[in-house]
Amino acid sequence: MDNVKNILKDKLSAENMEKLAAIKNSKLHDFVAWAVELANPDSVFVCTDSDADRDYIRKRTIELGEEIPLATKGHTCHFDNYNDQARDKANTKYLLRADADETKSLNWVEREAGKKEVHSYLKDSMVGRQMIVAFFCLGPIDSQFSIPCVQITDSSYVCHSETILYRPGYEQFQKIGDSPEFFRFIHTAGELTENKTSKNLDKRRVYIDLEDEMVYSTNTQYAGNTVGLKKLALRLAIQKALREGWLAEHMFVLGAHGPEGRVTYFTGAFPSACGKTSTSMLPGQTIIGDDIAYLRIIDGKARTVNVEKGIFGIIQNVSPEDDPIIYEALTTPGEVIFGNVLVGEDNMPYWLGMGKELPEKGYNHSGQWHKGKTDDQGNEITPSHKNARYTLNISELKNKDPRLDDPEGVEVGGVVYGGRDSDTWVPVEQAYDWTEGIILKGASIESETTAATLGQEGVRKFNIMSNQDFLSMPYGQYINANLDFGKRVDKEPAVFSVNYFLRGKDGKFLNAVSDKIVWFMWAELRVHGDTDGIDTPTGVIPKYEDLVELFKKYRNKDYSKDEYVEQFKIRVPENMAKLDRIEKIYKEEISDTPQIVLDTFAKARKRLQAMADKYGDYISPFDLASN
Repeated sequence: MDNVKNILKDKLSAENMEKLAAIKNSKLHDFVAWAVELANPDSVFVCTDSDADRDYIRKRTIELGEEIPLATKGHTCHFDNYNDQARDKANTKYLLRADADETKSLNWVEREAGKKEVHSYLKDSMVGRQMIVAFFCLGPIDSQFSIPCVQITDSSYVCHSETILYRPGYEQFQKIGDSPEFFRFIHTAGELTENKTSKNLDKRRVYIDLEDEMVYSTNTQYAGNTVGLKKLALRLAIQKALREGWLAEHMFVLGAHGPEGRVTYFTGAFPSACGKTSTSMLPGQTIIGDDIAYLRIIDGKARTVNVEKGIFGIIQNVSPEDDPIIYEALTTPGEVIFGNVLVGEDNMPYWLGMGKELPEKGYNHSGQWHKGKTDDQGNEITPSHKNARYTLNISELKNKDPRLDDPEGVEVGGVVYGGRDSDTWVPVEQAYDWTEGIILKGASIESETTAATLGQEGVRKFNIMSNQDFLSMPYGQYINANLDFGKRVDKEPAVFSVNYFLRGKDGKFLNAVSDKIVWFMWAELRVHGDTDGIDTPTGVIPKYEDLVELFKKYRNKDYSKDEYVEQFKIRVPENMAKLDRIEKIYKEEISDTPQIVLDTFAKARKRLQAMADKYGDYISPFDLASN
């Protein structure tokens, strides 16, 4: 204890020592002392929940050049290294013992060897800098959902981002006393270039220690690698949830407003580029969260919260036509961090697809930029990076749900799974029960790639529950945890699949982008039993007359029988092929597949075959409706 105090007193001012000492937690003090001794900063700033401390962080980002102020009050812009603008999947690894079960399915490095390596990158990494110790809370404060977190970093930008994205946690730490139950994160940007970006990207590491519930991040600034409480914390939370009997999911939370003022809350899991954020912002509905949700059983009911209080969103194609609420928040005074956009000579941010002409020169992630500029490989440098981002507080949005910070969460009426699927899933379908929903919808998600990302369009990629990149356990355990959750609630939430990307024979989309409001409002009615549906081999689909009414109400659009048949016909060969593809993965690539998964696939295949024997390979929903 005396040694810890001596280490801290050498680097902390009396004021900062007092702030840290106000938290009576020996594990926290040991962690901070260990980090100070290893990274060797010149000083340590302890960031409390006070406005003064948070204002200090904002000003510090400007002083250090980590963010530049823009013309609109409260707006700043941050730039990452040209080659440090996405999650580093290859170097994001779990620290595991060689005999751990997780080694069979995760990207990992031997625990002691990995710690030794990352410690060497942290050694003296903060010489000449100030270390920041900041406290946050995952989930609402003073809630069953709350997970206290401490972030140590030498980047004011990382801390500033977290003050927008997460609820304050200093007072929460004071309340937990000497409890060891909190997540820890340590980050260094490492040596910097003259543009204040991370230089040694070959030493970029993101190592996740599940045993110690701790994350290391070195030689990177991109928020997906450095903002510990986001997807890095999700990996820790998934393990914690497994131990404690709840769920940590890659899901939005949406309030769908039904008849007579009724609000039904949905969670939804969609892979990247499948409409997740746009769905959470459906017109006329309210948003609780766009990215990560915790689900717990409280008094027999499935309830959920948004882990975050802000959005770290992709800004490309955010326009006044497609995303009016977000666009308004991004173009009016308020606290917003823009990341890797183009800053014009007027000191305003510009991005791809914003609905206006972009300047021909300015400053961006590559430095001084002009139209036609190329990198050292001869590739054109776009004005704004394709993965450019914005960070803002959900409270700045006009469609925020009033229960955003409810410590009890909201009751889950429905769970929705979606993916980019050109030829199989219908636009909306309800699973027959929770088990079939988890297995035939969530655990069977495939999403097709686009030409912009991989150069080959239409390649299907398996993505279990849209959580595959963040799973910190074997797939079978994860499926069983989801199945068990549904068994323990008094009333199972309804489970749906949606598909916005179904194409016709001419290759054109069968659904308009804005039609998704219709699919969700039908699901809202189904949750409450307000409308009937048509039984199919894979679930329940809408009746034509219900969709006619919903299209008129929400889209002011006539909906034809031809559209309905083309969109909702049962495509037996494609569904069979999908079952074959997914089953092969579970049989050949996943070692702990529960038998119920294979049994459920067999039931669905049997139903499809029986229907095909009666009606043929492509079945009109009208044939099933008259059955």
